[in-house]
Amino acid sequence: MIGLGAGALERVVAVGAHCDDIAIGAGGTLLALCRARPGIRIDALVLTGGGTGREQEERAALAAFCPDADLRLTVLKLADGRFPAQWEEAKAAVEELRGRSDPELVLAPRTDDAHQDHRGLARLVPTAFRDHLVLGYEIVKWDGDLGRMQAYQPLTPEGAEHKVRLLREHYPSQRHRPWYDREAFLGLARIRGVECHARYAEAFAVTKLTLHLGD
Repeated sequence: MIGLGAGALERVVAVGAHCDDIAIGAGGTLLALCRARPGIRIDALVLTGGGTGREQEERAALAAFCPDADLRLTVLKLADGRFPAQWEEAKAAVEELRGRSDPELVLAPRTDDAHQDHRGLARLVPTAFRDHLVLGYEIVKWDGDLGRMQAYQPLTPEGAEHKVRLLREHYPSQRHRPWYDREAFLGLARIRGVECHARYAEAFAVTKLTLHLGD
């Protein structure tokens, strides 16, 4: 497996349409980053759930997924499942985030995600973060939209188990969902691990990437 390092990351942006999106799609990657880079700045934006119990879940969860990081989380009050009608508000929030952050890495939903909120946010991110590495994370769900990915973050067995444990611990409001369980999360991580010659992994879609092989 060919590997490319991103260098010494100091600033990361993570965006999600809903509370738990970031943790499900990139929680293992955040744990690995924060272990490797104590003090790393994480600017996180979630479009929905503000002022509810879901915001409380998200704040506790991301604090656990980003240990020893300079975490700055904003949770907005947009309506779940109504992204097309709230496009202007979402665009303004993403642009405001870009105005106060200049990250080396952006973690966002995939542009071909079947959920309209995920997909809409994903398509806004490159319009604001035009010169940044954007990795599109995946979220397992009933839509069956998983596909071929281009980038992988290997996870140790301990890291994969840690991610699943935190998901179960910090999002009790989601435990009733039939797909929200240990088998689903570890199963997908195992498949992505097979694809990159690791035990477990998180996988990401990459739309555009500039190489500096001669530098």
